[in-house]
Amino acid sequence: MDITLNKIDELNATISIKLENEDYQEQVDKVLADYRKKATIPGFRPGKVPMGHIKRLYGKAALVDEINKILSESLVNYLKKEELNILGEPLPSKESENQEIDWNNQKSFEFKFDIAQAAEFEVKLTKREKLPYYEVKPDEKLIEETIKNYTYRSGKNEPAETIADKDETLRGELIQLDDENNPLEGGIAKEEALMSLQVMKDDEIKAKFEGKILNDAIDFDLRKAYPNDTELASLLDISKEDAANINGNFRFTIQEINKFVPAEINQELFDSIYGEGEVTSEEEFRSKVVEEIKENFKPQSDYKFLLDAKDKLIDKLKLDLPDEFLKRWLEATNEDLTAEKIDEEYDNFSQDMQWQLITNKIFGDNEFKIEEQEIIDFAKKMTLQQFMQYGLSHVPDEQLENYAKEIIAKDEERRKIIDKLAENKVLDFIKDSIKVEGKEVSFDEFKNLFN
Repeated sequence: MDITLNKIDELNATISIKLENEDYQEQVDKVLADYRKKATIPGFRPGKVPMGHIKRLYGKAALVDEINKILSESLVNYLKKEELNILGEPLPSKESENQEIDWNNQKSFEFKFDIAQAAEFEVKLTKREKLPYYEVKPDEKLIEETIKNYTYRSGKNEPAETIADKDETLRGELIQLDDENNPLEGGIAKEEALMSLQVMKDDEIKAKFEGKILNDAIDFDLRKAYPNDTELASLLDISKEDAANINGNFRFTIQEINKFVPAEINQELFDSIYGEGEVTSEEEFRSKVVEEIKENFKPQSDYKFLLDAKDKLIDKLKLDLPDEFLKRWLEATNEDLTAEKIDEEYDNFSQDMQWQLITNKIFGDNEFKIEEQEIIDFAKKMTLQQFMQYGLSHVPDEQLENYAKEIIAKDEERRKIIDKLAENKVLDFIKDSIKVEGKEVSFDEFKNLFN
C-alpha cells in the first residue's frame, strides 16, 4: 500500500491511496472461505460448494467490501500519524468518483480523497483591545417580582367559605347533564373533581362561580370552560380520546373551597429558602435576592460577552476557509440540505467554524485541561440551580453530589458539560487578556441587547 499527500494550496490537499493485490487478497479469501462454510445452495452439501462457484456468486461483493474497509482504516490511521488537523471529513475526489473500475479483472487500485485544513494562525490579545461586559442592575420591580415568586413557592392553600376571586381551587362532584339540564343517565359522574378557576378559559363561566359558597351547585358548559382535551381528560379522569367527544353542560356541586395564600415574609420563609439562621432580617433577605438576581443573569451576561468576543476575534483574525470544500462536505453529509440552502446559510456556518477554530487554538496553546472534579462541580451547580427554581437553595452537598454523578454518567450530558467548561476557560482567558469594561444596565436594556 502506498499513501501520499499532495498539497494543492494552503487550505486544500489530496490523499492518494494505491492498493496492490497483496494488500487485500488474503482477507478477501478468508471472507470467501467463511461464505463457503455457511452457504446453503441447492445441489450442494453444506460446506462443499466449490470455491469457484462461491467466487462467482460473492467474489465481487467481498472485494468491494474489503477494499472499502482498508480505505477507511488507512485514512483514519494516516491522518492520526501525520497529525493532520482537517476540517470536516475526507471526500472522494471528483476524479475518483468518476473513474471506472473493473472489479472482475483489476488487481491494482488507486483512490483519491480531498481534504481541507485551516491556515496556521495565532491569537494575540492585548489590553488595548476592549469589550463591554453587561450586568443587570436589579430595579425595584424585578426585586419585588422575585420576592413575590418566593412567597408563592412557599405559599399554601387554606380552606374558605366563599369564592371571593378567581384564584381558588375547588373540589366537588361533577355530573354530566342532558339537554334539559337533568343528570344524564349513564353519563359521567366524578366525585371529588378538582377544578382551578385560574385555569378556566371562559370569563362568563368564571363569573358564575363568584360569591358561591359550600354546597352551591353551578351548571355550565364544561367544553367552553376547558377547551383543551388534555385538561378535560385530567379533570374527568378519562382518556384524551374520550375527552375529545365531551360537549354540553355539567353540574358542579361545591364541597371544598381552597384559597391560595402566599407565605409571609418572615423568619420561617428565610429559613425555608436559605437554611436555618442564614438570613435573619428582611433587609438581609432583600440583599440576598439582589445577589441572586445578578448571579442568575450571569450566564446571560457571559453569553452576550461570548457573542461580542466572537464577532471581535473573527473580524480581527479574518481566517481563510476552504469554502468550496466545506460546501461539498455539508451537502454530502446532510441529506436535507440542498446546494441552495447551503449557500443561504453558509455565512453563519463559516462564522461558527471560524469561532470553533479560534477557541480550539486558545484552549490548545494554553494547554488548558478539564479535571474530573470540575465536571462534578459543574454538574452539582446545575443541580442546585434546578432546586432553586422550586425555591430550595439549601440542599445538602451529599445530595447534590449524588444527582451530579447521575448526570455525568450519561455520555451526552457529560460531553455538554465538558464543552461548556472548555468554553468558560476560553472566555476567562479572553477576559484576562483584554480590557473588560463593566456596564450596568436595566433588565429592559439588557433584553434589547439581544435584539
